[in-house]
Amino acid sequence: MASTSILHLLMTKKIDIPTTIEQVVSAPEQIPELVAALRTEKRSLKYVYEKVLRLVSERRPELVYPHFDAFAALLDHENSFLKWGAIMTVANLTAVDAESRFEALFDRYYAPIPGPTMVTASNIIGSSPKIVQAKPHLTQRIVTEILKVEQAEYEHHGSPSPECRNVVLGQAIDAFDQFFERIDDKPAVLGFVRRQLQNTRKQVAKKAERFLRTHDAGVS
Repeated sequence: MASTSILHLLMTKKIDIPTTIEQVVSAPEQIPELVAALRTEKRSLKYVYEKVLRLVSERRPELVYPHFDAFAALLDHENSFLKWGAIMTVANLTAVDAESRFEALFDRYYAPIPGPTMVTASNIIGSSPKIVQAKPHLTQRIVTEILKVEQAEYEHHGSPSPECRNVVLGQAIDAFDQFFERIDDKPAVLGFVRRQLQNTRKQVAKKAERFLRTHDAGVS
């Protein structure tokens, strides 16, 4: 099936996302046109194209990798949904990033962690275990960036929200749990997690307790 037919079917809502993904994977020559449509579409269809490409990148990152720069550009997009999707897609593409393109944009990728948008920081932190798996040499740099969440300031309806920071602190604990054995500076991470035992958000304090039971022999 030609890529123009896929785009037409998506526009007319005559094809669902899972079917589209299967067809794109089996005929990847459609991908350039989907990427072009994502970059130029002004209607809500751009979210459909983004989702399709993101899910393809999760399943077959090598098919989307030639368009790495297009997704890197979306990291700064004014539309938050496209930005959040790009964060996840770029993380998926690190699995096949033989050209070290991710290293070149590392600072830009992690820059939003200190704030002000909670969901952006959450997506970056939630994607980090996948990046660590693909690029273990970046582990300590990633740890350093995630630890910045402790001093982050996130806004809710235009005002600073400690509760939003608590949510992201919990996400940081989840991320560290997935790659703790790869971390060189374990004391820094353990110290961070111990401080969350006093977190006012009960779910975060419980995450800290579970983490320490698993990873810190000094905690009963």
